[in-house]
Amino acid sequence: MLRQISLAQVGLVLGGLITVVGFVAYFKDYATLNLAGFFYGIPLLLGGLALKAAELEPVPFSEPTSENVLALREQQATDTQNQVRKDVTRYRYGQTAHLIDALERLGLGATDDEHPQLQGIREVAIDGAYTLILEFDSPFVRLETWQEKQEKLSKFFGPNIRAEVTQPQEEQIDLALIKTENKQ
Repeated sequence: MLRQISLAQVGLVLGGLITVVGFVAYFKDYATLNLAGFFYGIPLLLGGLALKAAELEPVPFSEPTSENVLALREQQATDTQNQVRKDVTRYRYGQTAHLIDALERLGLGATDDEHPQLQGIREVAIDGAYTLILEFDSPFVRLETWQEKQEKLSKFFGPNIRAEVTQPQEEQIDLALIKTENKQ
């Protein structure tokens, strides 16, 4: 629940409210309330503005997750799948795109403008295995490049994950992180 709340919005609302109270107190000659409004309200407002400038919104689910898949998630999801899902569905600050560090390490995109952009996620079952699908807008990185990195993607997001890359339409890439059996 708290992951879906924008700290920038909280800072802007609280800072704005306290600042307005400070200005009203100033004109009504309430010195203590006036000082509190200025000393707390203005920094909160500025902090909210700074966070808003650096805010990266959560990635939406492209389709609702069924009850069966939710049950599979509880039984099968790896720590990595859960971490990726939680990271991309919350507000982030100071990043230009979701999973930017992972994409850079994997060599997918030469510059910030060329990196694939995560547009949505969905959870499905593939052959009875829990699968997290990351939906990328990838106009600069071709399908062939993604496919060359498929084994590297599996190792990067592993253990116990098999990565599969598909292209549902032009400039769109789906990266499926499929749960595999534990290897002893």
